Amino acid sequence: MKLGRRDGAGIIAKPPSDKLGLLLYGSDAMRVALKRQEYLKALLGPAADEEMRLSRIPAADLRREPALLMDAIKAVGFFPGPRAAFVEGANELVSAIIIETLTDWQAGDAQIVVTAGDLKKTSKLLKAFEGHRNAYAWGIFDDPPDRAEIERMLNEAKLRADGPSMAALEDLARSLDPGDFRQTLEKLALYKLSEPDTAVSLDDIAACAPASVEAAVDDILNIVAEKKSAMIGPLMRRLQSQGVNAVTLSIMAMRHFRTLHRAACSPGAPIWGVRDRDRVQRQSRDWGVMKLETALGILTDTDLQLRSAGQTAPAMAIIERTFIRLAMFGAS
Repeated sequence: MKLGRRDGAGIIAKPPSDKLGLLLYGSDAMRVALKRQEYLKALLGPAADEEMRLSRIPAADLRREPALLMDAIKAVGFFPGPRAAFVEGANELVSAIIIETLTDWQAGDAQIVVTAGDLKKTSKLLKAFEGHRNAYAWGIFDDPPDRAEIERMLNEAKLRADGPSMAALEDLARSLDPGDFRQTLEKLALYKLSEPDTAVSLDDIAACAPASVEAAVDDILNIVAEKKSAMIGPLMRRLQSQGVNAVTLSIMAMRHFRTLHRAACSPGAPIWGVRDRDRVQRQSRDWGVMKLETALGILTDTDLQLRSAGQTAPAMAIIERTFIRLAMFGAS
């Protein structure tokens, strides 16, 4: 069975114990690993490793010894409770072994949990999980956590956020990779340990959030926001030589201009996650709410273009052109 985002989140949070198992796949190994950890913890509980109810099988080992997976799902443990066999880093070289094991799986066997990279639609492994009535397949893409997922993570961390604080966390989730966002929530939980009954405030987020991104990316965003179009080209070449990609720049530019827009809409409100708050305040006043809304529209269109499957133009050229356009628009 193929899972969408909402259904996938529900399965991860409350895994059904009577199913064959789950395939998690995607190009971002960190995102896939985090979902796998959440699923196994919810399915098996925190003591699965100590009670030997979880078998871990790297794909390379499975290729050398095809019987490992079958042995793992049929083995009877010493401790009561659900069991799982986890195959890490699966690919087409071991797909036949996994598919054969799926056909031999019976009720009472350990669940089969498989992680893989970015699988094609024609993948035999993907088709096997999607077509099995007792199995699930969920593609984990680069989409940031939505509001419902952030609320679930807050509940797990015993935190509460309302209104502007939740909006700030949503923005933060878009700009950080999943591991960093989860660490930020863990840091918030420790920060609020002495105030368990109060909601997370913007000041709390500001105290715990990472201090934006590396200086070179901050430089290009400030140059764009301060309308210095002539300086964009040389700095973009420097960023490209450092390995910064266009999608990262797009995401961070969106975050920066959202921060400016929020500051312009609420003058005097706390600004979190930036190195120079006075500079951001000046930029927000200089742009104004209307221009910032137009700028966010331009950045959204660029982000969609960068992620389009039919995109053929060089990605860094697209984002550089957008930055120049923004700087000239702001100066007009």
